Amino acid sequence: MKKKTMAAILGVTILASMSTGAYAATKLQEIKAYLNPGVKVKVNGTLVQLKDAKGSAIVPIEYKNSNYVPARAIADALGVAVDYDQATQTIIFGEKVEGTALSVGFDDMYYTKDPAFTSYKGKDYKEAYFNNGTGDRSVNFMLHPNKQYQTLQLQIAAIGSDLKNITVKDTKKDIILKEVELIKAEDGLTTIEVNVGGVEELFVEGSISSGGTVFVPLTTSHYK
Repeated sequence: MKKKTMAAILGVTILASMSTGAYAATKLQEIKAYLNPGVKVKVNGTLVQLKDAKGSAIVPIEYKNSNYVPARAIADALGVAVDYDQATQTIIFGEKVEGTALSVGFDDMYYTKDPAFTSYKGKDYKEAYFNNGTGDRSVNFMLHPNKQYQTLQLQIAAIGSDLKNITVKDTKKDIILKEVELIKAEDGLTTIEVNVGGVEELFVEGSISSGGTVFVPLTTSHYK
């Protein structure tokens, strides 16, 4: 289950905090609402106390039979990063990247949200491609930019064994767009940049020896 907002879990509506400058730039309407301390919040079956940025306890606001809570309180309760872009008045949950994360619509048998597999060198990326299959093998997955982007920033790490002969292929035109001979386990997270302008479908492939794992953080790998 994706942790997009508390609306997906509790059916409540997000209320973002904005600065005085942001208020001046919007067409706000005054409303009459009520603090409702009777509303409790559970995350994965455990009761939690929502808190503001200063650590003070907060309660939901009730307005027209809907409960409103600050976005930051929800993000903290779920363990998800949150930011607010004042210029575009956009609430950003999860990793902040300058494009569209590969996690959007990614589909593969090695896709995971299990924290045991989404963390790399102490950082939890929340969603990842984690290929820990057995034996000497090919590792591969599909991507679908659908001609919407110019660049792919693909992050890959090899764990336990080196990743070899990495190719990124335009499957519709049968053209190899990028080749990387080797990503060593000691290299850490490596970024591969690929020009994907006009490309509909990509096939990413490499090979790894027995005992090796391929890790791709899907929240920070992205299209631009």
